[in-house]
Amino acid sequence: MASLKIPTLRIPSHSLSSKLSLRSAFSANFPNSARFSRSQPQRGRVLIITSAASSSSSNKPTVLVAEKLGEAGLTLLKEFADVDCSYNLSPKELRSKISLCDALIVRSGTKVNRAVFESSGGRLKVVGRAGVGIDNVDLAAATEHGCLVVNAPTANTVAAAEHGIALLAAMARNVAQADASIKAGKWQRNKYVGVSLVGKTLAVLGFGKVGSEVARRAKGLGMHVIAHDPYAPAERACAIGVELVSFDEAIGTADFISMHMPLIPATSKMFNDETFAKMKKGVRIVNVARGGVVDEEALVRALDAGIVAQAALDVFSEEPPKQDNKLVQHEMVTVTPHLGASTMEAQEGVAIEIAEAVVGALKGELAATAVNAPMVPAEVLLELKPYVILAEKLGRLAVQLVAGGSGVKTVKVSYASSRPNLDTRLLRAMITKGIIEPISDVYVNLVNADYTAKQRGVRITEEHIHLDGSHEIPLEFIKVQIADVKSKFASATSKSGEIKVEGRVKDGIPHLTKVGSFRVDVSLEGSLILCRQVDQPGMIGKVGSILGQENVNVSFMSVGRVAPRKHAVMAIGVDDQPRKESLKRIGEVPAIEEFVFLKL
Repeated sequence: MASLKIPTLRIPSHSLSSKLSLRSAFSANFPNSARFSRSQPQRGRVLIITSAASSSSSNKPTVLVAEKLGEAGLTLLKEFADVDCSYNLSPKELRSKISLCDALIVRSGTKVNRAVFESSGGRLKVVGRAGVGIDNVDLAAATEHGCLVVNAPTANTVAAAEHGIALLAAMARNVAQADASIKAGKWQRNKYVGVSLVGKTLAVLGFGKVGSEVARRAKGLGMHVIAHDPYAPAERACAIGVELVSFDEAIGTADFISMHMPLIPATSKMFNDETFAKMKKGVRIVNVARGGVVDEEALVRALDAGIVAQAALDVFSEEPPKQDNKLVQHEMVTVTPHLGASTMEAQEGVAIEIAEAVVGALKGELAATAVNAPMVPAEVLLELKPYVILAEKLGRLAVQLVAGGSGVKTVKVSYASSRPNLDTRLLRAMITKGIIEPISDVYVNLVNADYTAKQRGVRITEEHIHLDGSHEIPLEFIKVQIADVKSKFASATSKSGEIKVEGRVKDGIPHLTKVGSFRVDVSLEGSLILCRQVDQPGMIGKVGSILGQENVNVSFMSVGRVAPRKHAVMAIGVDDQPRKESLKRIGEVPAIEEFVFLKL
């Protein structure tokens, strides 16, 4: 398993890494300012992960396995540690045992909350989640108590894809319903006539690891496969004979839809009444991703209306769902109890992956699957905090300017500073976080940033621009450029064709100072509307009036122009997301040539 060895570095005393102990612990996500308060661990408190289990009489660390784990994983653990397999512990029993353990391994059924970390008395060094999701682990509490959290994100890819195909075929041929019917003593051949898969169009929504494996298998069944993923490289899709299309085209032309997107704010209840209304009548839906991407009440309505002919679901908004759940009980719905990763092979693979991660962490290695970030001394964070926020928001802003289907591959980051040998690893990690997290369920931090970017084919290069002047200020500005992509806001592209955004910190507040070749000056707070317009009187008033009528509060406005009466870019900060109708009205103002709404 890939891991990052902890090096010993010699770096000038004024740089970040001279104060950042890479053998040390793990801190919370940096942009959350609440986590930089004085209530956090004091200066000098770091976690040193070693194999020295002096607290154990056998000179081995103790690993508590709280849920069933494959034998191959247990074997790996026992070669290095004393292993306590105690399943079905009550919360009280878990808290009483945890102070005797150096590591804890769970699946999705055990809640590792703040009380567990507090009960550990500082001994718990690693929590391993045998699977992908970490909703049951309190990351903030883990970070505050200097505990590393690792997961096993890759071992169940094929199992999930196979289950998606199994549900696809079972749904098309009414396997579950026919099975229940015949076991009830009936023989209803005419009732359960199915549909063929050959020649039908399958839309794969989310073209990551699982989605691409589903596409491969569907192609083998003779299906025509299209996909939507705003950031998947077109060449990767083309290599397996899949066409990347827009979201509306995918849902509007598909006979079958297979969902594989992560559950993030942008995808929560993405499939709602409005989305179902755009689908081809009689579409069939499979979901082995996350239950929360579907508005379950809206899906019931779509099934009753005949818009959706059938659905096959392995995941639900609430698990397990209630017995009277209308969607689960619907005759045209096939359901399974979250079995996507439930094959013997996947379970063994997950067990090995999480065991390797936990053992590596206890040996002093930082696993590439770490999901919380290293601790940085308070005085360093205090200085870098606004630049950390600036870095993430510039990355987040830049990736939202990429037009769907382009695929982010080449990113260049420029740092302008008077400090020689400035350590920019933290800033690069936060830019990576801003680029990747909005379109995935990966947690990006200083530990896994470079690995995560490499896994997604994103090459990030850095340029250090040395400035003369005082060393008092760490950075003058940060510039982020994304090459070889199309922009949904043409004015954000430079003369050489890259999407370009630039920002700096003013009075402790991150500001956007340049978009493409246009200079602006806006605080990176709330959300942002960028408009390219003909420079003429009254434009600020017209746009402000539209937003005011919609009760959308404007926090700031800034206009950057090439020359008087030529073209200008207006940047508008808003506290709330305007309705689609409001944005449409802005776009209909005659002098506005293009606009884009960006969530920061």
